[in-house]
Amino acid sequence: MDVNNKRVLVVGLGKSGVASALFLKAKGARVTVSDTKPQDQLKDEIPVLLDQGITVETGGHGERTFGGQDLIVVSPGVPTDAPPLVQARALGENVIGEIELAAQFFPGRIVAITGSNGKTTTTTLAGEILAAGGHRTAVGGNIGTPAISLVEGSTAGTIAVLEVSSFQLETIQTFRPQIAVVLNVTPDHLDRHGTFAAYTDAKARIFENQQQEDFAVLNTDDLTCVELAARTRAQVFWFSRRREVKQGAFVNDGRIFFRDHSGQKEIMLVSEIPLKGGHNVENVLAAVCVGALLRCELGRIRKAVRNFKAVEHRLEHVATIRGVDYYNDSKATNVDATIKALESFPASIHLILGGKDKGSDYSVLNDLLRQRVKRVYTIGAAAAKIELQIKDSTEVDHAGNLPTAIKHAAQAAIAGDIVLLAPACASFDQFRNYEHRGKVFKEVVRALADPANQKS
Repeated sequence: MDVNNKRVLVVGLGKSGVASALFLKAKGARVTVSDTKPQDQLKDEIPVLLDQGITVETGGHGERTFGGQDLIVVSPGVPTDAPPLVQARALGENVIGEIELAAQFFPGRIVAITGSNGKTTTTTLAGEILAAGGHRTAVGGNIGTPAISLVEGSTAGTIAVLEVSSFQLETIQTFRPQIAVVLNVTPDHLDRHGTFAAYTDAKARIFENQQQEDFAVLNTDDLTCVELAARTRAQVFWFSRRREVKQGAFVNDGRIFFRDHSGQKEIMLVSEIPLKGGHNVENVLAAVCVGALLRCELGRIRKAVRNFKAVEHRLEHVATIRGVDYYNDSKATNVDATIKALESFPASIHLILGGKDKGSDYSVLNDLLRQRVKRVYTIGAAAAKIELQIKDSTEVDHAGNLPTAIKHAAQAAIAGDIVLLAPACASFDQFRNYEHRGKVFKEVVRALADPANQKS
């Protein structure tokens, strides 16, 4: 892609939008950025862009801004059916996302990982396995570093391990991962995609440009993943914690194996995995597949898994206070993620639920709530809906906000109990993002742990 002296519009000034604008400017493009947020909410981003000679539009999208552009790069947070984008496409303008922009410039190979849950843990672990295996590795995408920021400094020998979301996959054209991983597909983001079928279709686009020499790694324990196998031309490798697979990674008798055309090899004991929960066994199996397919030595795969630390905001143990364990799973932004969190503990849970609703059905939590949860503390905009759908399953405390929920849970919990933030909702009603929500949780809990704040 040649963008030198081309008119390029970047829509949305999130982390990936800013990175795209700066990258395109460095490549010689005439760059304009546009965001609906008012200027005072973009005070950190605007000076950086203006310093590079980039034109900045805030507080809305002007009709003329979208006209006559050679390329429009849209951030994942901007809906693809936004009227200015619909009109731009109707006029024949090229509209892509940041992940597609990165793919067109990235010189090496790509491993792409998606799924409703587990993406960040699996992406991070796969990156560590490949690095331990001797590969030059760059990790980013929907976590941490935008994919476009990985381009500079990479070579033909670099492997980019990218977490990719359904929002990012909506705007690809040529994006082609050598290895495409789908961990699971459960209802999420229905407020944007509308239906589960549309959400699944967005996820399936990860396979769109794969060829026979590429690999697709899928969860055979997930029915939707099984159905997705028909949508790729790549060689399919499976992972399962419940049954043996013909080729891929699986658990048998407490051991993890990898099997391909050359035979079956034992990787490690399941008990050596340092992460809690059966869902994390699945994440490890997927990452093992990636490492094995890229010919990492098995001992190095095992060592990387054994040394892996839980990713922040994913079932992260924060503190033990008077015998009560506090866990931060702020990344549990959908119902299925909350189910996986609840399944990680046998009982005696004080669960904090709520935030911005994504069109979810919270009633599917009821069986687990009855079995394992002493009390639910609701917060945020979705509280009333949640309370209506779980009212007969367990005690409910309408806490309203996160600090109040933690305070009430701390007062009610006794030694041996768990206080768990696994909210099943987006965070944008009361927080900047799920990281902000998780940090607030940790700050409040650590304040409780301060001896000066404890009463005898």
